[in-house]
Amino acid sequence: MKYYYLILLLLVSCGSKNKEKGNVFRYNEHKNIGSLDPAFAKDNADIWATNQLFNGLVQMDDALNVEPCIAKSWTVSKDALTYSFLLRDDVYFHKHKLFGKDSTRKVIASDFEYSLNRLTDKKVASSGSWVLNKVAHFKAINDSVFQMQLKQPFPAFLGLLTMKYCSVVPKEIVEHYGSDFRANPIGTGPFVFKRWEENIKLVYRKNTNYFEKDTNGNNLPYLEAIAITFLPDKQSEFLQFAQGNIDFVSGLDASYKDEILTATGNLRDMYINAVNMIRGPYLNTEYLGFYMESDANEIQSKLLRQAVNYGFDREKMMTYLRNGIGIPANGGFIPKGLPGYNVTIGYNYQPEKARDLVVQYINKTGNKNPEITLTTTSNYLSFCEYIQRELKKTGLNIIVDVVPASALKEAKANGKTDMFRASWVADYPDAENYLSLFYSKNFAPNGPNYTHFKKEQFDIWYTEAFTETNTIKRENLYTKMDSLIMQESPVITMFYDEVIRFTRKNVYDLGINPINMLDLKRVKKID
Repeated sequence: MKYYYLILLLLVSCGSKNKEKGNVFRYNEHKNIGSLDPAFAKDNADIWATNQLFNGLVQMDDALNVEPCIAKSWTVSKDALTYSFLLRDDVYFHKHKLFGKDSTRKVIASDFEYSLNRLTDKKVASSGSWVLNKVAHFKAINDSVFQMQLKQPFPAFLGLLTMKYCSVVPKEIVEHYGSDFRANPIGTGPFVFKRWEENIKLVYRKNTNYFEKDTNGNNLPYLEAIAITFLPDKQSEFLQFAQGNIDFVSGLDASYKDEILTATGNLRDMYINAVNMIRGPYLNTEYLGFYMESDANEIQSKLLRQAVNYGFDREKMMTYLRNGIGIPANGGFIPKGLPGYNVTIGYNYQPEKARDLVVQYINKTGNKNPEITLTTTSNYLSFCEYIQRELKKTGLNIIVDVVPASALKEAKANGKTDMFRASWVADYPDAENYLSLFYSKNFAPNGPNYTHFKKEQFDIWYTEAFTETNTIKRENLYTKMDSLIMQESPVITMFYDEVIRFTRKNVYDLGINPINMLDLKRVKKID
């Protein structure tokens, strides 16, 4: 606990110590942070961290509406192919000595041209290069106008641009640091980077030159600083929260769910006066994935993949392992709440059918003891052990291998695990985002297709959906693709998550949104 106080002491300036402490927002990131470079903001830990430091042309509000950011307005051509963005003239990069005597400079359109070109640079090897697959070309018309030309109409394009990958970065700073820009970030966001001791702490300070204001004309952000720690497990994180050493916990972990919530999903009496709970829909599908290029006969068998889908009770799993938080995934991969979702295309609990499919596999292959290794992290061990126990009754043996989050991430990206636990959070609110995980040109590690699923008919429909401007027809294509995925079963959908956040009572206006973005620029903390 000593280093928590050290963080606070280091953040104190010449002003009032008590006031400063009250304006430091503290949270823990148990998954660690890999990079503060937005070009590599691939998962929530990195996205949350970079969201405080960087801005793009547009941003998304808590209702998933696209709003102006550095671009104060934009126009779209009649053929829906050309987007022209008019930039604000009061946005400046964070101060740095490399900017010269003024220690900063104004953001201009050519900065976006550089930043987006960087995403596609093979030497950079950004995990976000796929974001620009739909873009034919882009250019700075002048200092104030940035233009992008699409290959074909794409209704969710502005939503795509809200991703942190599309943040603006300064060329002179990036080229000075090279790959070390990951630990020396300079952006335009509401907070500025102070220092990072990897695996120990990360500190941001308020950007006093930030361009956004609240509805009353007051400067944002309200907080003086952010302090992020890296305790490696959720139980330790929750203990720090319960003791008042951190201000915020996101998600519901098996290690503390019964401590803080009743069986019906309400706060227990002992926390009601100290903690706020915020809960809402989350565009996140929790699933198990099969690596379809595996040499294992069990993985190649559709019979066994479907048996897993039929072989466990999702509703029972949610009741006993999640205290009712989350929606059983009896539909497809597209989560409930997005157009294209259809509850009839998924799997429900049919243990006899699961056993029959396993018997068919045994009779067909002669393998009397089918076995699959499922790789997961400790946070999801209870889910995987539940599925393991249920599938044992069907004759299918699941071996659960628990590894650190970083090891699982690397294994998924490089096809080093036959079966893995994963989740997919929407980058933008369109079902295409979920279906991109099964497009053959998106194979990991260069894209989000971790299963390496490949089906010609799926690719045809996926491509067709981009040119379909009729909303209903496009949604029908989404459902057809999702139905095909369910039939082939490269994944096992477990549940559609809900966002659940716990804060101390002295934290105000944290907000909540269906993509679980952490935005701290309007948060207030009062001690």
